Amino acid sequence: MAAACEFRVKLFRNLPKYLPNTYGWAMSPARLFSARLRTVFEDVGHWALSTWAGLKPSRRLPQQASPRLLSVGRADHAKRQELPGKKPLSEKKLKRYFVDCRRVLVCGGNGGAGASCFHSEPRKEFGGPDGGDGGNGGHVILRVDQQVKSLSSVLSRYQGFSGEDGGSKNCFGRSGAVLYVQVPVGTLVKEGGRVVADLSRVGDEYIAALGGAGGKGNRFFLANDNRAPVTCTPGQPGQQRVLHLELKTVAHAGMVGFPNAGKSSLLRAISNARPAVASYPFTTLKPHVGIVHYEGHQQIAVADIPGIIRGAHQNRGLGSAFLRHIERCRFLLFVVDLSQPEPWTQVDDLKYELEMYEEGLSERPHAIIANKIDLPEARANLSQLRDHLGREVIALSALTGENLEQLLLHLKVLHDAYVEAELGKGRQPLRW
Repeated sequence: MAAACEFRVKLFRNLPKYLPNTYGWAMSPARLFSARLRTVFEDVGHWALSTWAGLKPSRRLPQQASPRLLSVGRADHAKRQELPGKKPLSEKKLKRYFVDCRRVLVCGGNGGAGASCFHSEPRKEFGGPDGGDGGNGGHVILRVDQQVKSLSSVLSRYQGFSGEDGGSKNCFGRSGAVLYVQVPVGTLVKEGGRVVADLSRVGDEYIAALGGAGGKGNRFFLANDNRAPVTCTPGQPGQQRVLHLELKTVAHAGMVGFPNAGKSSLLRAISNARPAVASYPFTTLKPHVGIVHYEGHQQIAVADIPGIIRGAHQNRGLGSAFLRHIERCRFLLFVVDLSQPEPWTQVDDLKYELEMYEEGLSERPHAIIANKIDLPEARANLSQLRDHLGREVIALSALTGENLEQLLLHLKVLHDAYVEAELGKGRQPLRW
């Protein structure tokens, strides 16, 4: 055996002597071995390509894909596995659509069922019943959140979390978690045309639907005359209610005027709010709230109410949808277009519409603002407006910024009077 191995080693060392020297130099054993391997792999590669070309397309196997193609394939497969459904709106799109009325079906969570079982243990023949009770269903609660400005994020249906079933060894089921629905400040909750809750403060909560009670296990029915009860009760279903949510914008001051009177331009001039401004009526279709900052970190919220037309109290031109946002304003700013003929009629018509919608609404503290004083025809109407009204009129221009300081000072006076009146009644004033 040893002699045979020694002969093979000698033959391998002297192998170049017996091979033809094609290139004029003798190949080393290592180079000869690598060359032989390269030749074998090249032959295998040519055979594979020829075999692949000869196969039918239906019989060919897929070639090895790159890692990128594999990752893309996995992503496509994951997309196909997703359940079809409506794509949720982003937070940016939700803020774009202002919704002030919503019909919601709320259902409390169902209670868990009780268990019916008996204790089983070695060397204990009569263990007795040990079925636990089911967990209670979770409530659905409406909670006021100051960051929410519209009812657009409120869904049309909410289902509370159900409680878990009871188990053996006297294990009670876990109760369902409470489901909180975030609503904006000033949300009015109605059921069957009746107001059931007024969420006008930050942190206010209202239980919209109660969760069902959990069922009882057979351990609950253990008595002296029944030592082995098998009775257990199922959980009760949660409460179901149909609620109508209405949003009434809450602000210190509300700007009231006819369409194209310059309310949005005025709000842009005194605050950082950016409502749409154009030369056609009804540019503003939803309320906008701007914050006016004063020294001492004092803030006054001013709401831009969409334009009101004559007959708005009869719901003409979406009048009721706009007028309800004025109810929560503590004082009013009547914006008059001074360039129109007989501008004092605008004030009379606005007060009439407010009084017909809600008695006493036009008698709230207010100020008269004559806008567009920069126009030539407005200067001539200013003296006539003051003579007909017989009170102070703040003439300004939201476009050029003329006399805006007088408006800001008068706004501060109205706010201080409101705060003093609220504190005198023992109530906390609205703060932003």
